[in-house]
Amino acid sequence: MEGDFIKTNNWLLPFSWLYGLAVKFRNTLFEMGVLKTRAFDIPVISVGNITVGGTGKTPHVEYLVQLLKNSFNVAVLSRGYKRKSKGFVKADQDTPMLEIGDEPYQMKQKFPDITVAVDKKRCHGIDILTEQDQSLDVILLDDAFQHRYVKPGINILLVDYHRLIIYDKLLPAGRLREPLEGKNRADVVIVTKCPKDLKPMEYRVVTKAMQLYPYQNLFFTTLDYGELEPLFKETLPIAPQLDDLKDHHTLLLTGIASPEQMVHDLSPLTDHLQSLSFADHHMFTAKDVQLINDTLAAMQGPKLIITTEKDATRLKGLEGLSDDVRKHMYILPVHISFLQNQEDMFNQQIISYVRKNSRNSILAKRKDDNKSDNSNYSGDRPRTISFRNN
Repeated sequence: MEGDFIKTNNWLLPFSWLYGLAVKFRNTLFEMGVLKTRAFDIPVISVGNITVGGTGKTPHVEYLVQLLKNSFNVAVLSRGYKRKSKGFVKADQDTPMLEIGDEPYQMKQKFPDITVAVDKKRCHGIDILTEQDQSLDVILLDDAFQHRYVKPGINILLVDYHRLIIYDKLLPAGRLREPLEGKNRADVVIVTKCPKDLKPMEYRVVTKAMQLYPYQNLFFTTLDYGELEPLFKETLPIAPQLDDLKDHHTLLLTGIASPEQMVHDLSPLTDHLQSLSFADHHMFTAKDVQLINDTLAAMQGPKLIITTEKDATRLKGLEGLSDDVRKHMYILPVHISFLQNQEDMFNQQIISYVRKNSRNSILAKRKDDNKSDNSNYSGDRPRTISFRNN
């Protein structure tokens, strides 16, 4: 499959070369200090990728939220892709999806007690968040691996197992948004969407092929699914279990970048799976609504529609969906789990970083430094105090 893709796009390679020059020039400006990168006095964790297409950013950000929210005051900052607003927007429970984008909206609805904001200029967004809330402990940057104006404390790079970056090519011949050496900026690399039965030999092959540095930690995750949840109040109240789908005619309705993994995972559970997929972040039109209505109407026997949490944010307010569609539509929650018993190691790295670099820790360190400086003072002797940039 990989070879076929590269072969059929060879005519685009000259454009990839030009694109690569432009990206390398931009990265060089950052490395030389011509373009400035800012660090912040608050833990910042970035989650992103260097490819076009879904690598599972949202479930990984949600994993971090779930990990940290009970012990720390967490904020998520995204650019808010395809939102209708501009500038900085801080979400509340009543903020419309179109004002912040589908993924931030999903996270705010799912975790109402955390701060969710959007701003294309991430430095500006961090400044406002920290000014408005002095109690913030950590900021999670969603899809910011290439937003180099911010220097995160931990940079997490996500790589799709089914399309490893080491075998890919630069846009437009491939899906890489920057040259492969961009992965060297990552502190943590996570290979996502792995098969649950990944063999030990496959771990070793991927680990060797990724050619990471000693300072980079490599993890492997897989997708797990929760129980089906009704999207509309008209939906049949008793949702079927995934294990009971065998006799159901199932329509998988998605507007995400890579629905293939869900198709692969659901196919063994039902003898009648049909997929209706749209582009990532797709805004459904009246024509799409009619297609959804007609597709379900043509299905025989017990039937249902399964969609994702992200798509649900765009489907919920959609007009024109038939009563039959509204009655049979369910959300399938997606979350991630670590393979190779790596969860504790990952959790410890994240929690340790946040704890050691929290504002309270930094202030305590400065206080200790000042005490140390003052302890050198005796009588009326002049004293020299060192000011340190932490």
